[in-house]
Amino acid sequence: MSTPSPNAISSHLAVRPEWLAKSREVALEPDLPIVDPHHHLIDRPESGTYLLPDLLKDISEGGHNVIATVYLEWLSMYRDDGPAEMRPVGEIEFANGVAAMSASGGYGKPRVCAGIVGHADLPLGARVREVLEAMIVAGGGRFRGIRFIASVHPDQTQWGATAVRPEGLLVDKKVREGFAQLAPLGLSFDAWVYHTQLADVIDLARAFPGTTIVLNHVGGPIGLGRYKGKRDEVFAEWSKSIRTLAACPNVNVKLGGLGMRLLGFDVHEGESAPSSAQLAALWKPYVQTCVEAFGADRAMFESNFPVDKGSYGYGVFWNACKRLAAGASTAEKKSLFSGTASKVYRLGL
Repeated sequence: MSTPSPNAISSHLAVRPEWLAKSREVALEPDLPIVDPHHHLIDRPESGTYLLPDLLKDISEGGHNVIATVYLEWLSMYRDDGPAEMRPVGEIEFANGVAAMSASGGYGKPRVCAGIVGHADLPLGARVREVLEAMIVAGGGRFRGIRFIASVHPDQTQWGATAVRPEGLLVDKKVREGFAQLAPLGLSFDAWVYHTQLADVIDLARAFPGTTIVLNHVGGPIGLGRYKGKRDEVFAEWSKSIRTLAACPNVNVKLGGLGMRLLGFDVHEGESAPSSAQLAALWKPYVQTCVEAFGADRAMFESNFPVDKGSYGYGVFWNACKRLAAGASTAEKKSLFSGTASKVYRLGL
């Protein structure tokens, strides 16, 4: 893997520990159980290192009651040999090994990687079933589904996204042939697209009503490129698509990922890291729209760490979520912070 040019824009903001330390907070509602349904573990030259000790440190410093997590694919620890389509199975083996370490109880209370979401090459069509079956075995009872990233936009280099993907991947006939293998195996699908592509997710959800779909990062409302300075215009388009998508009962939404560069909130440019109150104020329209559309039983807060760590700390993030949920009932809070994630990823918590 190549190392990006030092002058290139990275889609992931640099983590600055001293900057983050300027905005630490005591956990609000510290006993509220949390399942973090979206984090990564990383050990790659171009992306840095973020492994079990790093995640546990963030969790402990935050002071929140994180009881379990769900691992999301990051091209980590692929096998170095064998058929190309089978190499992603190595990531499931890796995440399951971390889960086994955590389940021993020797690393504290949180059950890290209690659920695992990997990557499989859906353009293989029906042949991807063999890969999925291998992942089920490798996951040791923890493999829950896949994410097949389809995000693409002509302006994407302006927020550092360098992966070149064909437009319309989710409506591609061969991709859908592969997608059709998920439900019979009891597997879910995590969808990561930009707001300009939500129509494809809507079409996919309607075509496969029996497949559980999880929309990542509130559907990626872009705030850079041609959309910079047009937040109201983007919000109107995005919110209309979100309400249409929410009419599909097989779709759930993750409330997070708002610290990524492409959203354009620019909190990373402050002299100090943002407070949870600042974040809650910025995010309220997006979170409120999603919860009103999907309901708390189909929405879940997600950290997206360490990707979002360039914008705020782990503890501050969960405090922002708790501020956003301040008016929710006890049952709704349970869904938003742990229940929906446990149900969707079948964690049995």
